[in-house]
Amino acid sequence: MADNMKKIAEGAEAKIYKVNIFETDMILKNREAKNYRIKKLDEELRRKRTRMEARVMSRVNDAGIAAPRVIAVGKYSIYMELLKGVLMKDMKLNKQLMRKVGKSLAKLHDNDVVHGDFTPANIIVNRGRVIVFDFGISEISNGIEEKALDVLLMKRSLRENMYYEFIKGYDTYQKSRTILRRLRSIEERGRYQSRTLS
Repeated sequence: MADNMKKIAEGAEAKIYKVNIFETDMILKNREAKNYRIKKLDEELRRKRTRMEARVMSRVNDAGIAAPRVIAVGKYSIYMELLKGVLMKDMKLNKQLMRKVGKSLAKLHDNDVVHGDFTPANIIVNRGRVIVFDFGISEISNGIEEKALDVLLMKRSLRENMYYEFIKGYDTYQKSRTILRRLRSIEERGRYQSRTLS
């Protein structure tokens, strides 16, 4: 049983707690029931998403990418390693850091992991080490479009000079040029839709 259970965050589909079990601090992510969904469908969605998240995190760790380690998995919950550091979104960015972040995404994509929410809010920096977390909507996919959307999310979060450094790191991914071509295509579609809607 968890001692000193303290809620530290709440997202659209889960609550995050800091818990202490056997004198070890860890994170508990619990997918809450959604009363607006049919109960059977809700249970199946939460179970599938929990399994997928745990599977992705294990794959990421096995690939040597810095991310929380899975400790235990329940029906709708994941116990994971508590990692310390500063959120990237709260830091002053620099070229070296952004290249490391780009390399982290390159490694994820090289292992066919699509994060789904790759932004400064989901990256911790600890003594220069880049740690990716929150794989709640991640999937295992070799899809070019999905990978391009990961890059787009980070691009929208950065100033142009920092994005340029990020791409230098991402270019370590063998298929980066293909992904960046698709990114340009996505942006063009967005601009076209904006023009036709106005």
